Amino acid sequence: MEGDAGSVEPMPGYWELLSRGSSIMLGSWRDCSHCGLELSKQTLLDNAYITWTEIALFLLCAFLWTMVRRGLTESLFKPLAQWCKLLPKDAAKMPESAWKLVFYTLSWSYSTYLLFFTSYSFFHDPPSTFYNWKSGMAVPTDIAVAYLIQGSFYGHSIYATINMDTWRKDSAVMVVHHIITLALISFSYAFRYHNVGILVLFLHDINDVQLEFTKLNVYLKSRGGGYHLINDVLANIASVSFSITWFWFRLYWFPLKVLYATCVFSIQSVPNIPFYFFFNALLFALLLMNIYWFLFIVMFVVKLLKVKEVNDVREYEDEDGRKAAAELLRDPQTTKTDDDDDDAGHHISAPRKHVQNGVSKDKYL
Repeated sequence: MEGDAGSVEPMPGYWELLSRGSSIMLGSWRDCSHCGLELSKQTLLDNAYITWTEIALFLLCAFLWTMVRRGLTESLFKPLAQWCKLLPKDAAKMPESAWKLVFYTLSWSYSTYLLFFTSYSFFHDPPSTFYNWKSGMAVPTDIAVAYLIQGSFYGHSIYATINMDTWRKDSAVMVVHHIITLALISFSYAFRYHNVGILVLFLHDINDVQLEFTKLNVYLKSRGGGYHLINDVLANIASVSFSITWFWFRLYWFPLKVLYATCVFSIQSVPNIPFYFFFNALLFALLLMNIYWFLFIVMFVVKLLKVKEVNDVREYEDEDGRKAAAELLRDPQTTKTDDDDDDAGHHISAPRKHVQNGVSKDKYL
């Protein structure tokens, strides 16, 4: 089934997604009496197109992302945290957020360019992602570049979440998320589902931009031992925007644009489309994780209404974690004991002063 030129399918509602999507998937499952491991292996051999050169490029770029992050952390982000005189626990986490903000801003800007400033109509007409699909079809260079950037970054991110990032309550889920995302990127490229892949990346990266921007302003509002109103205001504005766009992009547009297209229009456009159930299972797993993280957002909003202060509800709040964060920032050549020098904690207010979260509230714009 091919789309008519100029015609755009109207976006469905949730009920239409559930009813029509489940009906088509169940019907496809009943018709797949010959499905099994042997057919899957043969389908993989017949339809997966990826070269050793592309795999080598992926591994090289994943390694380069790790090196670039380490270089920027040591040469720019850590010195910037020290220059801003952040609290030790914030200075330890600031480089991670700064790095992710830089990457996601660039990657989301590029996917936005592809979807809105080129001839691709995937956002406005999601079913078109499967029009004229053919096994082994050529991947446009601009989309192939996006796939290389994103795929290698998520390969790096699996390593980084375990070995470089601050460990949080949802870090284990984050590792699973990165593995599923990498699987989606790799297999969607190999099976030439790259059109819908660009749409998925666009709908998810915007929230990462807002999240890291919010966290940076949370860290910066207490810099230099004072309270900086402008960063507090920016953190609150960004957190509200983050909460709204998370629902709009990941829980509204993602299921109704992407999942409806992959569940319904993919098999209508391409009967016997390869790995129909596998890809939809991964996409539904991604949706479930989006719902899981949305519960954190609800907790965050409740906390914000109660205490009127933005903080990451995923963080562990134990004293050992704070000490470990402080140790990460210490230069071995200049490390002193607490008895040697009081200057290291000079910006922390004295116990008798009015404090909030461990810092005195001298206000600066």
